[in-house]
Amino acid sequence: MTTETFPSAATRIGVVTGAGSGLGRACVEYLSELGALVEGWDRDAASLTGLPHGGEPVDVTDPASVTAAADAVRRRHGRLDFLVNSAGIFTAGALADVTPAAVRSMFDVNIVGTTLVSQALLPLLTVNGGAIVNIASSTALRATESNAHYAASKAALVHLTRCWALELAPERIRVNAVAPGPVATGLHHKSGLTPAQVDQLLASRAQTIPLRRVGTPLETARWVARLALDDEWVTGAIIPVDGGMSVG
Repeated sequence: MTTETFPSAATRIGVVTGAGSGLGRACVEYLSELGALVEGWDRDAASLTGLPHGGEPVDVTDPASVTAAADAVRRRHGRLDFLVNSAGIFTAGALADVTPAAVRSMFDVNIVGTTLVSQALLPLLTVNGGAIVNIASSTALRATESNAHYAASKAALVHLTRCWALELAPERIRVNAVAPGPVATGLHHKSGLTPAQVDQLLASRAQTIPLRRVGTPLETARWVARLALDDEWVTGAIIPVDGGMSVG
């Protein structure tokens, strides 16, 4: 149970992508616990079961799917106060091994998908002003030797965040990003790594982090909530939530 208080949360309406698992689901649950009405989007319809305010099966890389879901939000609510772009995919691989398909998939979801969703929901965010929070990665802030193309996609997302912050400020829309370090979620298991490889990856990463552990989804969700519901004089910020990994 959270002890944090955001008095305005009960009047806020939001959308979180990638809501079926991992960081996205943690964000939906935490924001809902604070009192916000949060709709979850995820490509896997079954994963949306049990979300506090229901969910919508959406493929963020499919313009028609995104447009239909955005239209449904408009019909139900007429506005939107925040958007959390959490949908993303991860593929580990050295330069010698990575495939063109893997690179395209990461950029399709992590960059194109984030763009399509933000674009489709922009008219609803401009009604009263609002917030976009992108889920980046500490690998966007510090070079990595094992998943360079994933890091590159998240670095692109960091720069999009800063550019959109400038572009959308006149519309009273704040755009920020949270850059988590390694977090134990299903993202790694969906990358094609075996459970043993995931365990080894997280354990090895923990040894490179000044606080010597990986993070939890809730630790990221708390910062997402601040940027989505509060901190109304903050835009264009990239918040590392990584145990010091980006500076260690």
